Amino acid sequence: MTEELNLDWANLPFGYVRTDYNVRCSYRDGKWGDVEVSTSETVNMHIAATALHYGQEIFEGLKAFRGKDGKIRVFRMRENAKRIRESALGLKMQPVPEDLFCEMVEKVVKLNARFVPPYGSGASLYIRPLEIGMSASVGVRTSTEYLFLILVSPVGPYFKGGFRPTNICIMREYDRVAPKGTGRWKVGGNYAASLGAGERAHELGYSAVLYLDPKEKKYLDECGPANFFAIKDGKYITPASDSILPSITNMSLQQIAKDMGMEVESRHITVDELAEVQEAAACGTAAVASPVGEIDDLDTGVKYVVAKDGKPGPVTTQLYNTLRAIQYGEMEDVHGWNTIIEE
Repeated sequence: MTEELNLDWANLPFGYVRTDYNVRCSYRDGKWGDVEVSTSETVNMHIAATALHYGQEIFEGLKAFRGKDGKIRVFRMRENAKRIRESALGLKMQPVPEDLFCEMVEKVVKLNARFVPPYGSGASLYIRPLEIGMSASVGVRTSTEYLFLILVSPVGPYFKGGFRPTNICIMREYDRVAPKGTGRWKVGGNYAASLGAGERAHELGYSAVLYLDPKEKKYLDECGPANFFAIKDGKYITPASDSILPSITNMSLQQIAKDMGMEVESRHITVDELAEVQEAAACGTAAVASPVGEIDDLDTGVKYVVAKDGKPGPVTTQLYNTLRAIQYGEMEDVHGWNTIIEE
């Protein structure tokens, strides 16, 4: 594709923009086939495919960045390869080999290199790997054929209004997932289950729901579609639970916190403990870290004010700036998180 791009990089939405290519690979007859390059935006599948009827669908999300030096960097793709493998095992799907996953990520980014936003625009190239069950079945069983594909889209910065705190809420009437269910895997159904609570929160003026554990309604769980962390007495604390998706961003921020000399704790956090935290944020691929200003418990009426001056806390700000600097090549990548794509 050679036509000139007419994109307003600084004002891109966080949504889908058509690019030149996607890449695909099918699992049939007990083996993965060759990687195929496609320009089609559609998938041809049987009306009885297991993805449609029994939810055999898993996905990932990661990003590529145009660095200060002009090079393209993909952030921690091998961790995404490991996580989608865990999701596949959890849903009894055929795992994508790690090397095949990485080969396809590099290929699709290279093929769509002209869609990687320029350095300084605040935008990035979002990478969406997807695996779906393709076999036809009207009985509840696993598929024998799978399609793994990766699409990309340039996306704008998550913070349209700047990096500043938003308010979130606790609503006990909603559960994101069931105890010991699919919460630890990146499954589309988990996100479908959160739409009702998310829409209700937005109607009430909150940016997200801070879910509690689905069994006891006592401990903090996920924050909307993201992980949650807080700063308490100089420590980075984050909820530990079998129903929380292991966030690669959270993992990275924990390492940066350790590099800063902080103690990191992954443990149960009770609702009452929110009164003792100095900073809090949701974290994930889209936003890196989204600072929390106030957490309103709608069932008890208690308001936990985290950002007392209405500004992001100093530790959250440093964590956010450091991770972004690594992704954009502004800071030394001491942990080898980035993969540089040769154009």
